[in-house]
Amino acid sequence: MNIWNLLYWNLEFKNLEFIDLYKFLIIRFSSIGDIVLTTPVIRCLKQQLPGAEVHYLTKKGFASILQPNPYIDELHLLEDDLQKTIGLLRAEKFDYIIDLHHNLRTLRVKIGLGLKSYSFDKLNTAKWLMTNLKVNRLPAIHIVDRYLATLEAFGVKNDGKGLDFFIPEKDRINTESLPKSHRRGYIGLVIGATFATKQLPVEKLNELCRLINYPIILLGGPTDKETGEKLALTHSNAFNACGKFSLAQSADILRQAEMVITHDTGLMHIAAAFQKPVISIWGNTVPEFGMGAYFGTATGPLSAVFEVKNLSCRPCSKIGYKKCPKGHFNCMQLQDLSSIAGLVNSHFSG
Repeated sequence: MNIWNLLYWNLEFKNLEFIDLYKFLIIRFSSIGDIVLTTPVIRCLKQQLPGAEVHYLTKKGFASILQPNPYIDELHLLEDDLQKTIGLLRAEKFDYIIDLHHNLRTLRVKIGLGLKSYSFDKLNTAKWLMTNLKVNRLPAIHIVDRYLATLEAFGVKNDGKGLDFFIPEKDRINTESLPKSHRRGYIGLVIGATFATKQLPVEKLNELCRLINYPIILLGGPTDKETGEKLALTHSNAFNACGKFSLAQSADILRQAEMVITHDTGLMHIAAAFQKPVISIWGNTVPEFGMGAYFGTATGPLSAVFEVKNLSCRPCSKIGYKKCPKGHFNCMQLQDLSSIAGLVNSHFSG
């Protein structure tokens, strides 16, 4: 094992102490939200274990999320050839693996490196019971705390500071580049999601925009650009930013928002990282899966959850579908949009 002792003086240069240096490899391949949710692990490990060297393995498509993170000593990107990746990692001579993805590929990495590893509990059995039999055996524990449980053997604890998202200076958005109507404040409305069953239909988004008496910036990826344009053409208070900005730039728009309305998606977690008031709208998934907006242990800002309760078909999946398996899509069609808009309007009129 690659462990050595380093003699060093404390800050007052009075006491001679010993510390152990360890080299960790954290693994999480995807996706945006899941990676952002691992950031407390990175920070707590780096800050609470003096001298710890923290490396991170992820997919190339998510590198931009982690590259600006000052708590990561080196970022490794998953190659198409997994064996090549394992070979490159073997040369690093890590001490421990912290597996925050826990799938077949991470198992191959762990076997290939032959190191002591700690893996988070995915709760697959409990999730299956919830989605298939609607039997709730899920613990009331956020996934952040399940991630951090992998570090218990090292004495690392949750520092309560929430999530991290670091924006490079080049990706900062000057509000002067926004429409004049939005320069003195706006609501961030995330209209996209990875799966259709996790997002409001266009007609519901249209109604929500109509009910909100405040400037709105619509956020999403390139696939949401057309929907955003339609909404912006219909509502003078809405500006379409979908597909026009990078992820980091979209994150900076969220950072400067007064409040964020979002589906269960990666931008929800980025908004929480900036301690923004978050109104989250849930369709086929449920907060009980442990992936709601996370602000740390301190008292966070307004965080309201909107979901249609008592639907016998919900949750139908732990991830999502391209369309409602039942055809009615009641988990989104029956959302109380008036209450959502009322919460926003009252927040700014008070």
